[in-house]
Amino acid sequence: MALSRVVGRLIGVREHVVDPGGGGAPRVPRPVRAVVVGGGIAGMSAAVVLAERGVAVTVLEAAPTLGGRLGAWPEELPDGSPQRVEHGFHAFFRQYYNWRSILRRIDPRLGFLKPVPGYPILSARWPTEEFGRLPPAPPANLLALLLRSPSLRLADLRAMDRDAALPLLSYHPTRTYAEFDGRTADELLTSLRLPDRARAMLFEVFSHSFFNHEAEMSAAELLAQFHFYLLGNPEGLAFDAPDEDYATAIWAPLARHVEQHGGRVRTGAVAARLDRAPDGWRVTTADGAAHEARHLVLAVDPPALAALVGASPGLLAAAPRLVARMPAFGTPGPPYAVARYWMDGDVDPGRAVFSGVSRQPTLDSVTLYHRLERESRHWAERSGGSVVELHAYACEPGVPAEELAERMRVELAALWPEAARLRVLELRARVEARAPAFTPGSHAGRPGVRTDADGLYLAGDGIRTEFPSALMERSAATGILAANHILRAEGAAAEPVRSVRPRGLLARQ
Repeated sequence: MALSRVVGRLIGVREHVVDPGGGGAPRVPRPVRAVVVGGGIAGMSAAVVLAERGVAVTVLEAAPTLGGRLGAWPEELPDGSPQRVEHGFHAFFRQYYNWRSILRRIDPRLGFLKPVPGYPILSARWPTEEFGRLPPAPPANLLALLLRSPSLRLADLRAMDRDAALPLLSYHPTRTYAEFDGRTADELLTSLRLPDRARAMLFEVFSHSFFNHEAEMSAAELLAQFHFYLLGNPEGLAFDAPDEDYATAIWAPLARHVEQHGGRVRTGAVAARLDRAPDGWRVTTADGAAHEARHLVLAVDPPALAALVGASPGLLAAAPRLVARMPAFGTPGPPYAVARYWMDGDVDPGRAVFSGVSRQPTLDSVTLYHRLERESRHWAERSGGSVVELHAYACEPGVPAEELAERMRVELAALWPEAARLRVLELRARVEARAPAFTPGSHAGRPGVRTDADGLYLAGDGIRTEFPSALMERSAATGILAANHILRAEGAAAEPVRSVRPRGLLARQ
């Protein structure tokens, strides 16, 4: 592992500084207000940085709890047990440099993040693939994957279209999108001429993790994420997860941190309209309250952003390019389903805490929460049961949550036969469609952090960055970038921003 990292550093596979920060006063030199709409990763990342630099920041979150798609809320089971239910399992990969920087505000050693051993990919047709025990840095991790994978043989590699595979190693933040954004991920994978088994086990699971079908996802975006997660970072595919629910481990401490630095965090505050104010912006919430500030950060998911922009007619004059981009940007990706089961028994002890799933009609991942989080573990110890979460990243639209949950449970039983013997004591299931779509040709029209209106910024995992990022890390990075624009405009020092290697191993400069 150490040799892998040494070789990786020698060829430039290391943490890169995108923005060194600094360049101004430690705090804003004069009073200034900012409003952040959205209390998920992006919004709270922006709020943390702004509050620390002396900006009077107010966070307005529409839901009763913070976190967005990383949120958690209290539930009570029929037996009286209190439980926190979440929006789904999230892997905290170790190249999430900016998100981990925010989390260090509440735990400098990140002690609440525990390693998740292994990263198996399950299939009803083929042997399990294991991604979690590769050397951490490229090119060693790629070579080990090719040598160890039961899905690829030497003859398969010889038959592979090497010219078609070259872009996997040649990611470039401009050329990749210029050349591949108009194609689908499905077309790119087909061009590789991989055996069906290798395609299913090595690539399709990966593309589904971004809440998009490969037939509807930009090939450029797939290449960018392949680079970010496998070929451009020194950390590999290893990841961690909190040992407490998200509300306890992350959102309550982050809210306290913002408030201790003079900020305000308001939940249940639905932003209904945006207007220009004499000295910046006015956000009117659904209860009629008005919040005015010099700067405004919109850190909500694409459908909510499009709806808010559409409800704000004054933006047409102030930000015409932003308004024009909203109809396409506001259309989310496919729906995703999350089902959490409290069972009367456990699966085999050798099952991994987290597993990806390939080629099942609905099921995309399995998480054993009673082997991960304290509250679920205590419930399982008291009851002799288990807490299992199943996730469909891009599922069939129009199907009720309970039906999707039952489909996933049946599909799990095909993979783990002992699961068929477990009786469901309680179920919490839901379907949502809030993740960004990365459709072919969408990159050019995807908004960035800065808008065409002074003092108005965007953040979130659907917002474009000029460096490789994805999912939670893109949310945190864009939140920090939005804060940095505000800080520099007000004469204060910015927060450093980091990324993985900005180009592929074989990319031309």
